[in-house]
Amino acid sequence: MQSVDIAIVGGGMVGLAVACGLQGSGLRVAVIEQGEPQPVDPASAPQLRVSAINAASEKLLAKLGVWDDIVALRASRYHGMEVWDRDSFGRIAFDDQSLGFSHLGHIIENGVIHRALWQKAQQLKDVTLLAPAELQQVAWGENEVFLTLKDGNMLTAKLVVGADGANSWLRNKADIPMTSWDYRHHALVATIRTAEPHGGVARQAFHGEGILAFLPLSDPHQCSIVWSLSPQQAELMQQADAADFNQALNVAFDNRLGLCELESERRVFPLTGRYARQFAAHRLALVGDAAHTIHPLAGQGVNLGFMDAAELIHEVRRLHAQGKDFGQHLYLRRYERSRKHSAALMLAGMQGFRELFAGSNPAKKLLRDIGLKLADTLPGVKPQLIRQAMGLSRLPDWLR
Repeated sequence: MQSVDIAIVGGGMVGLAVACGLQGSGLRVAVIEQGEPQPVDPASAPQLRVSAINAASEKLLAKLGVWDDIVALRASRYHGMEVWDRDSFGRIAFDDQSLGFSHLGHIIENGVIHRALWQKAQQLKDVTLLAPAELQQVAWGENEVFLTLKDGNMLTAKLVVGADGANSWLRNKADIPMTSWDYRHHALVATIRTAEPHGGVARQAFHGEGILAFLPLSDPHQCSIVWSLSPQQAELMQQADAADFNQALNVAFDNRLGLCELESERRVFPLTGRYARQFAAHRLALVGDAAHTIHPLAGQGVNLGFMDAAELIHEVRRLHAQGKDFGQHLYLRRYERSRKHSAALMLAGMQGFRELFAGSNPAKKLLRDIGLKLADTLPGVKPQLIRQAMGLSRLPDWLR
């Protein structure tokens, strides 16, 4: 039986960030993951799943020593953001220079981030990657957790971190209830080639029942799209032939970058909001999608997860340095309070935003147009919004 201090269930981006962040603390860490990441070929077409990485997450990834590897592989800086309501005057635009920043964030393929973190974890002497491996049983004792893998191997840990995604097996085994709601939207993702260069600007258009985001990739004429539509519309757009799809896309996007052409397959994902009633319990902490999932309209999902990782790393290191039992719920409550508050604010904000921009009710449309116009013109509003989006207003101390 192998004995470690911390077992992380789930070797995705957030789980690996926790593992890498604990290196050098004197704690032995094991990561249990079902499969190894696929290699990323810089010459290949970009992957469909991308994230808008904000300044706070960039700081974390730099601290973990993987940022240079990510940028060397493939990442696209964006310098501006534009949001508008189709067929109306509502519009807001941001740019980095007027706000005193060198950039607002990066659009990066999830596979690129995952690969860099995996390679880093492989090099760390205090981290053991168990892959491919899957949990079969878990039992919580007073002083440790007993984990049985499907191959029969067993290990014990003082703390188990649930980083095993939205349908977390570990969260279910711990009987932690989940509040969830269907956004009644599916997200269609694809890679698009545009006639005009994107200029490093992330764009988002609200149109009737849909929300369409164009995220700029490394190639000046390539964007990753996330198109949030009703399930029926999403399926129609996925099945439509390329010419019909391109035409519908150009209309929804107000032809902002000239003619748009599909360059990849189209994939569709149902959108569900989730919020765990507890983010921690006896010898258990939840991070990332295991704790919360949000609507992708602001691209903040993975940033929220990375800040969970940053806060948990800080708390575990602090408790361990003070000789305290970091697996006790009593001590994990500080992590739980901080992250539940941040996630609740983000979820409420996204829900309010989505409700305001849903549908074409004339009164609601006028209200949101006036709101966008005021946010765009009132002094002091934009810098505050951008600091929020960049994650700079609630950074853990060790990342400041």
